[in-house]
Amino acid sequence: MKKFLSIVLSLLMVFSIVSCAKKSTGEVANADSAAANVEKEATEVAQVNTADDGEKIIKIGVFEPQSGQNGGGGKQEVYGIRYANMIYNTITIGGEEYKIVLDEVDNQSNDTEAVSAAQKLVADRVNVVLGSYGSSVSIKAGPHFRKAEIPAIGCSCTNVQVTKGNDYYFRVCYLDPFQGRIMAQYAKKHNYNKVAVITELGDDYSTGLGKSFEDGCKELGIEVVSHHEFQKNEQDFNSILTKIKSANPEFIFAPSSIVTAPLILTQARALNINCQIGAGDTWENGTIITNAGDAANGIVVSTFYEAKSKEEAEGEEAVFLNGVNGDGNGFLEYLKSQDPKEEMIPAVSALGYDSYLAAYKAIEKAGSLEGPAIRDALAELSFTGVTGDISFNSDGDAIKNTAYIKEVSEGQFVFKEKV
Repeated sequence: MKKFLSIVLSLLMVFSIVSCAKKSTGEVANADSAAANVEKEATEVAQVNTADDGEKIIKIGVFEPQSGQNGGGGKQEVYGIRYANMIYNTITIGGEEYKIVLDEVDNQSNDTEAVSAAQKLVADRVNVVLGSYGSSVSIKAGPHFRKAEIPAIGCSCTNVQVTKGNDYYFRVCYLDPFQGRIMAQYAKKHNYNKVAVITELGDDYSTGLGKSFEDGCKELGIEVVSHHEFQKNEQDFNSILTKIKSANPEFIFAPSSIVTAPLILTQARALNINCQIGAGDTWENGTIITNAGDAANGIVVSTFYEAKSKEEAEGEEAVFLNGVNGDGNGFLEYLKSQDPKEEMIPAVSALGYDSYLAAYKAIEKAGSLEGPAIRDALAELSFTGVTGDISFNSDGDAIKNTAYIKEVSEGQFVFKEKV
């Protein structure tokens, strides 16, 4: 009897296990099928969004640092984008009017947060992405935009890797190889035959621009007597600067963030390093002058834009400088309402405006909200923005060959030369 009961119990256990296994397998299969259907639906449905009141809207994602070491520059780009949105805030597609709204995320100047910010924009089903200030975060986010088939337009991310191998990333600025060689030409023109370079370890913008400058110097017969790297969030540059001082350079090139610039400048002058110090576009920021004080006088930077006078401006630049009504109440007045400390128009703000304009014109040209259609329209786009003529090569990079050199004199950025 005991043997019989044992056999019965054993059979019941076997049936139970088989039944559970079938149920589990079925649930997994159903879950996989549901996930596949969601993914299929997401790729097939056009990126059409509606507001709470039923109004049709187009979402433009703003992928920028508004905090962290690049937060200052990121905000300047955002201001340019917001101003453009104030002027171009509706668009007609297929006979229907759409309102354009900005979906802003803060990538916090951080590679890890950049991925999260990019994923949020994808989940929000934006139609186009603008940004970012800072090449590293743009490089990290790029694959996510490409996978989702969402076109992205960089404003001032100058590292070559941003668009390389990514047919969904474009940009309206020039690149580091051009900018680095421009600064090498500046050194040659001013008879600086011995130069030193300071770059941030692991930062794509800093290392890329530093290398381009060195390559340009070698081509022009300028000797690079010292090259030192510093860690992110470094505060004390005295050891690096002491070594550089012993090499006796005539010019120091230090492409770095807005946060590190005042530290390098004040500590260099405290060590009686009196040669000229230069950098790339990130240093064209008034907070550097505010924080570095007199130590900022004499520094030289390359940048993307030098505003004409309001009377001389034409086309889109006239709208940018004078306002849509031509009443002189243009971007600078708007900028001061957002940040009273601003005294000049940052070049990256003009690029932010132009990146928005590129997105607007591409959507208009495509006559569609589908990512691939907007991407194709961008590839064929040609227009004149605030910063000049804009069209893109096969890599998605703006075809530009002009830079501006500015020098700080008596606490102000002063235009020096056009290259």
